[in-house]
Amino acid sequence: MTKEHRTLLWAAGGAWLFDAMDVGMLSFVIAALAKEWQLSSAQMGLIGSVSSIGMVFGAVIFGILADKIGRKNSLLCSLLVFSIGNGVSAFSTSLSLFLVLRLLVGAGLGGELPVASTLISENTPTASRGRAVVLLESFWAAGWLVASLLAYFVIPVWGWRVVLLITSLPAIYTLVLRKHVKQEHEPTTINRKVPFMQRLRVLFEPAYRQRTIMLWLVWFLVVFSYYGMFLWLPSVMVLKGFSLVKSFEYVLIMTLAQLPGYFVAAWLIEKWGRKRVLGGFLIGTALSALLFGNANSVAMLLVAGALLSFFNLGAWGALYAYTPEQYPALVRGSGSGLAAGIGRIGGVVGPFLVGVLIQQGVSVAVIFTLFTGAILLAAGAVFFLGQETMNAVLTDE
Repeated sequence: MTKEHRTLLWAAGGAWLFDAMDVGMLSFVIAALAKEWQLSSAQMGLIGSVSSIGMVFGAVIFGILADKIGRKNSLLCSLLVFSIGNGVSAFSTSLSLFLVLRLLVGAGLGGELPVASTLISENTPTASRGRAVVLLESFWAAGWLVASLLAYFVIPVWGWRVVLLITSLPAIYTLVLRKHVKQEHEPTTINRKVPFMQRLRVLFEPAYRQRTIMLWLVWFLVVFSYYGMFLWLPSVMVLKGFSLVKSFEYVLIMTLAQLPGYFVAAWLIEKWGRKRVLGGFLIGTALSALLFGNANSVAMLLVAGALLSFFNLGAWGALYAYTPEQYPALVRGSGSGLAAGIGRIGGVVGPFLVGVLIQQGVSVAVIFTLFTGAILLAAGAVFFLGQETMNAVLTDE
């Protein structure tokens, strides 16, 4: 990778960090809002689900725009939508208003992620392309770490509104992106006038049909499990008898394991290939979820939570590297965005389902066993339906 490649990676990674900071912060904000607004478990789950509904639309819309107006312009627009929504949501006075604004925030967040990964995938040398996208994903761990620190030190003193104002700062960061993400980084041979329905048909042509089915299934199950588990982590710790501040502390410790998870996945992905790394890390995630759900001591909770962070976030890195490599340039943005959009439907179901199940008295152990099964199914889809794309050359056609 040249200096230009590294500059692009850091520029896109900064946007990724801010997005992760928002998702991580939301899990802590939900726990704080539950106390301030006396929310039920179902209402808490609804907040996470509404954000994911926004991400569904954002991933699809900004993914399509990436093929229409270019990766850079789509990336900048999504980041602005995300930032403005966050800043305004800090002044919410009711759950209804907060939910509407979270829909807007989710749209920006859902759009930025697949567009940024497509941009990096297209503009990195073949031999290090997968590693670069996983390293881009590692900024997610940094964002979660920042969110955990802010939640631990800021929310107990200044409240949740201040941290939401902090997460509106990416609006300023768009100036950095305008400078370092150049339009000529993108394929120049894309026919931007191709109608959406024609692009959609390409995804289901014989050459790409199995890839599309595999991606949509894996994305749905991975996002369903991730948001169902991680948005509820602080609240689950409270349900297990820990104070709000203590639960923030424990989640912060678990979050530290995300970075090594990314780095190990980044190292392995150009050695083992996409399928083995993604499938292997998903199996590790499933076993960690089962262990976490049945943990009965602080030490076991921390170890299981750290393993869950390690394997799950490593799998995310591999998935983002794997997805853009499945399609030609003509539909690469649309294909990645639609796969992410289908996944975000899982993000709608997951958090809300957990809230409903907890309200019905279902144990944490049973809930995490459900997620274990979902993740194992995703691993099976990768191994049986996926095709290896390591060292494959991405065309500009």
